[in-house]
Amino acid sequence: MSFTQTALYPCNPVTTRGVSTKLSSHQDKIIYANGRTIVDPASSRTFSSHAQNTTVARFSPTGYYCASADAIGLVKIWDTIGEDQSVKWEYRVISGRVNDLAWDGESKRMIVVGDGKDKFGRPIIVDTGASCGEITGHAKVVNAVSIRHQRPYRAVTGGDDGLIIFSQGNTIRTHTKFVQDVRYAPSGDVFASVGSDYKVFLYDGKTGETLVELTDSESAHNGSVMACSWSGDSKSFMTSSLDCTVKLGVTNQQVGCVWTSSDDLVSLSLSGALNVFDKRENKDRPSRVLQVAVRGPSDTFIAGSADGRTFHYDTSSHSIHAVEGEGHTNLVSGLAAGPDEHLYSSGFDDRVREIEPSGGTFSFTQASFSASSQPKALAGTIDGTLFVVGINRIEAVRSNQRVFELIPTYVPSAIGAAGNTVAIGAEDTKVHVYAWNGRALSESYVLEGNRGPVTAIAVSANGEHIVAGDVGFPPIPLRLINRNLLQSAGKIKITDRWAHHTARIASLAFLCPSTAESATHVASISLDTNVYIYSVTNISKYVAIRGAAPGGGSAVLWLESQRSGKGELVSAGADGCARIWEVALP
Repeated sequence: MSFTQTALYPCNPVTTRGVSTKLSSHQDKIIYANGRTIVDPASSRTFSSHAQNTTVARFSPTGYYCASADAIGLVKIWDTIGEDQSVKWEYRVISGRVNDLAWDGESKRMIVVGDGKDKFGRPIIVDTGASCGEITGHAKVVNAVSIRHQRPYRAVTGGDDGLIIFSQGNTIRTHTKFVQDVRYAPSGDVFASVGSDYKVFLYDGKTGETLVELTDSESAHNGSVMACSWSGDSKSFMTSSLDCTVKLGVTNQQVGCVWTSSDDLVSLSLSGALNVFDKRENKDRPSRVLQVAVRGPSDTFIAGSADGRTFHYDTSSHSIHAVEGEGHTNLVSGLAAGPDEHLYSSGFDDRVREIEPSGGTFSFTQASFSASSQPKALAGTIDGTLFVVGINRIEAVRSNQRVFELIPTYVPSAIGAAGNTVAIGAEDTKVHVYAWNGRALSESYVLEGNRGPVTAIAVSANGEHIVAGDVGFPPIPLRLINRNLLQSAGKIKITDRWAHHTARIASLAFLCPSTAESATHVASISLDTNVYIYSVTNISKYVAIRGAAPGGGSAVLWLESQRSGKGELVSAGADGCARIWEVALP
């Protein structure tokens, strides 16, 4: 194969305020849903075969399979061991969102519950998808289900009607508000329920008889209890609540939890952080936080997210950390590298901020620049000047001060810069190329020929090549311009044979052996989820990485220069994951 995925930096679960988020574990692995992707962070793998947003995923008792479900009631059961993650069975179980599902102890039957139009849940036989019973008694959406794994088998469900339905016909009315979660202990002797009435109850696993309500100060909560999970020995369990506690205090509302068989306590915060606790220590903060997202000095790269957070990734240690300090309060729209290994970011909060590396960490400096309008993109030149693309102007910024402002006759949409060359894409489909002398921009020429508004531009390190992509009618070609031919021969050499993408081009990046040498390859990523790597010297050769960014790509960059005929690049997209690929260069 001409490419290999060498690493994956997984995203965290998507959360919704006031909604319980289901996590599942097997041995030392946890699994969860994010958008259309199911994420297994311990194995650095994702499953992206759902066409709709996923809602829950559960490991089978053996761990060989996983069942994942989505917003339209489709359940897919797939292999967790094989590299191809082949789907073994696929069923439309209910006609609406699936909120939870549970396997029986033999991995032969399953109960799926949620918000169906005609029913709130259905038990099925895994091999055939045929019904093997019915879920009755609920008048509103069912939020949770759990199955006893020992004979005699029992099942329990809880819903928005405040009821807990026990499989033997019992209707349990202990809760006065929504039941958010029900969970059997691994031994099957007892099960627990938690709800929006702040209450936690324990019941007999065989008869459904109510045993006790936990009311002591160490167990009771002062907010809606969203999830619960048992330890492997069934002697204790954890609860996560909107009062910002999960037995151990944390500083964010808790909406999900799971207790792994390796004795890790994992709780999910509303912010999306996965908090892993050591049960032997009572800390006020998590012992480690699993985070995720685009390049910095040495073995690092930087990424910004739609919620305003910025992360740095260390490829040598395969670690992810949030950039420290006061960052952005809204979508991060641009990232650019500056001199002295400093980095810069722009956001929809109309601010441009500086990121400073120090001792293996990155932090925002206190200084920032307030843009005249909402920044769309960001790029930097060799002298450390930043160019901020706004709604109707381009601002040149140095040392957090505006040194030049261009108000063009066109609407700018994208920017690329290298050396003293600045290329600005416009919504009128043209690319305007400028020279920067340290004080002002002077237009050198205008490039035409794109089919739609320009959405991505890259300039090679030595300024010799410019590549642009747009959002025109598919297939969408990339246009490669050789500036040397343009200036010497008075004509433009445009390569438009790279017409493989079928949706908006989101990001472009040149691979250059050094800043003084010509670019050898171009990488592109698009909303069609694909990454293409093209040869600049032989335009007929390319490598396609299809499905590199499930849900749509947003950023691509090269980590290393060419080495032994191979290159290493990063792709990132709507699923919140960053993937590293080793590519045999065409």
